Amino acid sequence: MDKKDLKLHLPRWNELPNIDLYIDQVVTLINSTLSPFLNNVNMEDVNLLLTKNMINNYVKNKIIEPPIKKKYNKNHLSKFFVICVLKEVYKINDIKILIELALQSSNIENAYDNFCKLFEESLECVFKKVDFIDKFSTNDNKYLLKSVLLSCAYAIYTKKQI
Repeated sequence: MDKKDLKLHLPRWNELPNIDLYIDQVVTLINSTLSPFLNNVNMEDVNLLLTKNMINNYVKNKIIEPPIKKKYNKNHLSKFFVICVLKEVYKINDIKILIELALQSSNIENAYDNFCKLFEESLECVFKKVDFIDKFSTNDNKYLLKSVLLSCAYAIYTKKQI
């Protein structure tokens, strides 16, 4: 993957659908956004990053809140994006803890938008082979998030190279 391929844009909070989605729509949205970037370079080996079974397990294990009348809202969607990125490196129970930590110091809209911004910056730095310098990482939670996202970016980079 070369530098021009660094076109991943995670939808920010205001770019997420304003209507609630059924499970099939959620699966399609997440996979169509993330699969081209997170799956292996050769698209013959495409694995779904999110399936109906995964969603049901996340709800059953209280990683995600249950849907409302079988529909998923922006809170759900933002968490699905976060889970799909982080599960490249982390176990689901660790992801649950990381989400809870992020939400202790911020509302979900700001936490999610910050996650998207820092993840995209992490990927760009790793693929361009430059240091990720964030002069605002003075608090522990933001430093932890930066470290988590850099580890995901390095894992994605490594998978793309081998």
